[in-house]
Amino acid sequence: MSGFEPVIGLEIHVQLRTRTKMFCGCALSFGDEPNTHTCPVCLGHPGTLPVTNAEAVHYGLMIGMAFGCEIAPRSVFHRKNYFYPDLPKGYQISQYDIPIARNGRLGDVRIHRAHLEEDAAKLVHAGASGRIHGAEASVVDFNRGGTPLVEIVTEPDIRSASEAAEWGRLLRTTLRALGVSDVNMEEGSLRIDANVSIRPTGETTLGTKAELKNMNSFRFVERGIDAEIARQTAIVEGGGRVEQETLHFDPRSGSITSLRSKEEAHDYRYFPEPDLVPIAPTEEMLARAREAIPELPLARAERFERDLGLPEATARQLAFRGELGDFYEAALGAGTADPVALANWATGDLVAKLGDADPGESRVEPGALAKLVGMVGSKAIAQSAAKDVLGTLVESGGDPGDIIESKGLAMAGDDELEGIVDAAIAANPEAVEKIRGGKQQAIGAIVGHVMRETKGRADGGEVQRLIGEKLGAYP
Repeated sequence: MSGFEPVIGLEIHVQLRTRTKMFCGCALSFGDEPNTHTCPVCLGHPGTLPVTNAEAVHYGLMIGMAFGCEIAPRSVFHRKNYFYPDLPKGYQISQYDIPIARNGRLGDVRIHRAHLEEDAAKLVHAGASGRIHGAEASVVDFNRGGTPLVEIVTEPDIRSASEAAEWGRLLRTTLRALGVSDVNMEEGSLRIDANVSIRPTGETTLGTKAELKNMNSFRFVERGIDAEIARQTAIVEGGGRVEQETLHFDPRSGSITSLRSKEEAHDYRYFPEPDLVPIAPTEEMLARAREAIPELPLARAERFERDLGLPEATARQLAFRGELGDFYEAALGAGTADPVALANWATGDLVAKLGDADPGESRVEPGALAKLVGMVGSKAIAQSAAKDVLGTLVESGGDPGDIIESKGLAMAGDDELEGIVDAAIAANPEAVEKIRGGKQQAIGAIVGHVMRETKGRADGGEVQRLIGEKLGAYP
């Protein structure tokens, strides 16, 4: 984008994987009958008193520590006042000026704060099929109301839509590794809002930001931010001024529409929640949170690079896609395959066949992939034939050795290969003449002939060596 630089910060709402809601004993649920997990507390009945969910606090501490944040010795809940049908109390209990954690980092993006709060209920827009008294209607499911949330707010450190989506994937993998949330975007347990502005390239002053709300996939995050950057650029280049507002991105049409003007903090009339005591983590609480943190994706990627010699991009792909990294490590422990070769097969051919599916739930056993890669390394099977074997493993599982034997895919022996090379040379006199004339690329015709005859059972490098030796084309 010539002349302008995007400046992007993210606000992420993470539903915590606790057994009960944030301030009452109602069970959490997804997909249950509407309004079956409610009580006077989460419905905001007069005279009820909230009680803070201790496990939600534990998860909040884990998240803050995982990001290297400063943990507040004393954090306070506030009432965030606004009226909306999904908020029966007329306010949301959240943390305002003293969040549980602040000033952290994940990768190249700084974390401004992470705070605890409760979720609102779910509005279901019924449309024409849900008419009441002739008018289109919306209904409210209060099952979600009161679900524990951690809101994570980044600094405006992101400079492109693709970078925002990539960092979001890292965040999701990190939270999944912590075990604090199932981070399922389709079900709404991970929701991403993006604050987007533009400024002339080289300037440091921030422009007016607009907020894109509740994008439920990383593909939509990327598309929505790109669309908003284009919208703001067109406004500024046309001599207009970007307004601060909250926007909705429609992934079907690619259009952006205004929801409302963006509220400021004073619009919510924050004041301390009088019915809840401050959170003051004890040394025991801090130690429990610290001990519960496993190896995180960034550390795992660094270990893959340092200990196994994997390239950075491969290491990150394995570490940032946790289930793929788990499969790779299981395969590594099940055989003697070269770590780099095994990683290349896992991130390349296996992912190409499985897509986004969890390889741990596929028919391919980790040990089977390790055995196949080891057989390629020992030249028991050619790489092209091994891809055929992998296809069979994906479809029906099994043992690579048995598949190779049943399909006759074992590497061609020296005597067989030499005879096929002689026949290929005899069948391609024009290519032979070009090779002897110094046009080495003509060897491809003879190599292709051999590979067709062997049905991929020959090693391409060995075939080239034999051809060159027989034609005197190589020293």
